[in-house]
This record gives sequence, C-alpha cells and structure tokens, in this order.
Amino acid sequence: MAARPTFRMAVKFWLKLGLLSFGGPAGQIALMHRELVEQKKWVEESRFLHALNFSMLLPGPEATQLATYCGWLLHGLRGGLVAGVLFVLPGALAMWGLSWIYVSFGSVPAVAGVLHGLKAAVLAILAVAVLRVGRKSLKTPIAWVLAGTMGVVLALGLAPFPVVVLVALVVGFFGVRRWPDAFGQTSTASASEAAVANDVTQTRTVRETVWIAGIGLALWFVPVVGAAWLQGGGGLYAQLGWFFSKAAVVTFGGAYAVLPYVGQQAVEHYYWVTPQQMMDGLALAETTPGPLILVLQYVGFLAGWAQPGGLSPLAAATWSAAMTTWVTFVPTFLFILVGAPYVERCRGWASWRGALAAVSAAVVGVIAQLAGWFTWHALLPRGISGGVDFWVLVLGVTAGVVLQWGRVGLGWVVLACGLAGAFSAVGL
Repeated sequence: MAARPTFRMAVKFWLKLGLLSFGGPAGQIALMHRELVEQKKWVEESRFLHALNFSMLLPGPEATQLATYCGWLLHGLRGGLVAGVLFVLPGALAMWGLSWIYVSFGSVPAVAGVLHGLKAAVLAILAVAVLRVGRKSLKTPIAWVLAGTMGVVLALGLAPFPVVVLVALVVGFFGVRRWPDAFGQTSTASASEAAVANDVTQTRTVRETVWIAGIGLALWFVPVVGAAWLQGGGGLYAQLGWFFSKAAVVTFGGAYAVLPYVGQQAVEHYYWVTPQQMMDGLALAETTPGPLILVLQYVGFLAGWAQPGGLSPLAAATWSAAMTTWVTFVPTFLFILVGAPYVERCRGWASWRGALAAVSAAVVGVIAQLAGWFTWHALLPRGISGGVDFWVLVLGVTAGVVLQWGRVGLGWVVLACGLAGAFSAVGL
C-alpha cells in the first residue's frame, strides 16, 4: 500500500464520501477509485480491483461493500465498520425525510409533477446502466448468451432470481477451467493475480473469525426475533425483518438487480407498495447520496405508514424503515468483515474470476429485464388501453442521450427532470 492515513483522516474521508456520493453505484465506485487510488494513493490498484470484484460477486450493494472492504484494508475491523456506516448513514437520513414528504405531500400538484419527471430520469438511468455495464461485462460470446438467457428467464418468470445467479455462478466456476478464453481469462492475467495474491498484509485466526461472525449474526437477528416475539411471526416488523434478511442474502448484483425480486414480492405478494410507488421510490433514491439500495428503506417506510397498528403513522413508518435498513446493511458489513482476509488470499484463483465474469454477465440481463419492467409501468401507467405517456418518453430519451454522450453529471440530469415535471404540473 503506497500510503496509510491516520484513522482520523480516514473518518473524515468516509464522512465526506457519504455526503457526496451521488450518482448510483457506478458513480460512487468511480469516485472511490479516483480518491483512494489515484489521488490519495491509500489503496493499490490491484487491491481495489480485487475488492470490487469480490463486492460484485456478493449479494447486496456493491458500492457499500467496496467502501467497507477498503476501510478494512486501511484500518482493519474498526476501519471497515466506520467506512460502511458513514457511507450509508447520510443517505438513510435523507431517504427518511423524502419518504415522509412523499406520503404527506405526494398529492400536491408540484410534488406529483416532480415525481412524474423523475420517472423519465429513472428510465434514462436504467438504459445507460445497461449500456455501460454491458460494455464492461459482455466481452465474449458466452457472456452475451448468459446475459440474454438470464434476462429472458426472469422476464418470463421461468426461475427466481437466486436460481439465475446460482446457475451463472456454477457455469463460470467450472466453465473457465475448460474454456478460459471464453470467460475472458488469460494465462497472463492469472500469473499477475497469483503474484499479488501472495502479498497479504492482514491475517486473522479462525477463532477471531468465528467471534466476529457470531457477534454479527446476533446483531442481525436479535431485532427480527424480538419483533416476532412482541408482535408474532405475522406482524409487520417481523415480516419486514425476515423478508429483507432473505433479500440481503439472495439478491446479487446491487440495487438494480435486487429490485425485480423485491418489486415482485413487495408489490404482488405483500402489497406493501404499488408499482407506481415502487417507481417513485427508485426516483427518490436517485436524488440522495449513498447506496441506491436505500430504496428498500422507502418500501419499509410506506409499509409501516399504511399499517401503523397502535402507533402513529410516522412512528410506525420510522420503525419499519429502521428494521428494513438494519437487516439490509448488517449482512453487507458481515460478509465483508468476515470474508475479506480470506478473499485477499484467493486473487490468483482462475475459477474465482470465471465465476465473477459469469455473474457479471448475468447481471446485465437482470438490469435489462428491470429496465423493461420499469419502462412498461412508466410509459403505460394505465395499461395498453390507457395509451403511452409521450411526455415521459420524450424526456426520458433526452435525459438518456445527455447522460450517455453529454458531459453533464447524473445529479443535474435528475434535478432537471424533476424541475421539468414540476413546471409541467403547474402549467409553466
């Protein structure tokens, strides 16, 4: 590692990152690379890329996991915890405020107009995500086949999301041994990775690993079990805790990949939100710093608001949002803080990189399927008989062109779409 900051310097950096990390996972990863690798030189390029690959392979938000991993590289366990918490906390507070504004004032014409405009921004963001992720991941014919197959399987409902990812993982893990070139793996790359894999600066005993895992699991499940004991297993808080705990361990590929699974269950099974509310939630999440997967906190907030029980709607929504956020991110920290020392030792494994390449290709298909789902609901909000919303279509195409080929930041595009919706709603 070229330089090692003091713990105080690192805390200031992670807080700054949490406050300024707009732009979704791609923008956040690019920001971390620029700051940590290129400018501050706190993390070596090879280690950063290896951490990114591991984060992409895990279920959960890859940008949060990458921040936690880099914090661990710099200052061990406490560094990982501080990095992860400060990366999430500012966005979580902002999302709580936006969720309250949404349920309280969403019917005000100007606010409704902003949400209408943000639909176009969501469509543009998803389209650009498909293009950018596809360009990085689909470099071989088999990657194209995996992406297309997985997208079709999900769109037709032939298999659930976890099965899709598991199949891709197995295909990559075993396929790269027989056809390394087909998965983009070369002998030169293998030798390079094997060389850096021997440079491990942080080790841990098995006893320490078991201790950390035990504490993490207790922190994860005690609130869920407590809610089930107080309300019963069918209570809202217990349902949120169990469902989003499951989502945290089976949804690979970050926020864009988790949404098809969560959207299907939250909309069609639990009836916590409507398709329109799900669209609005993703739009709101795009306007906040921190991980895009905070949209799940919004789902929990709306579920609590609609089912307050004996509490006020705001109190119930706050507890529901807190439960959702807790079980979404505690597993994220646990995966990294338990696995990072061992992952550092496997940078030279060809099977590991093959599995990663296959999962990355499958995620492209997942994002494409998600883009199609949102496009359908945004452009045909009242079904085929209701006609196409051409205003959203035109604004979405324009925003997509600006994002893909213009030199305008994501935040400005989202702001412009929201303002366009507000002006349209008030007749300006």
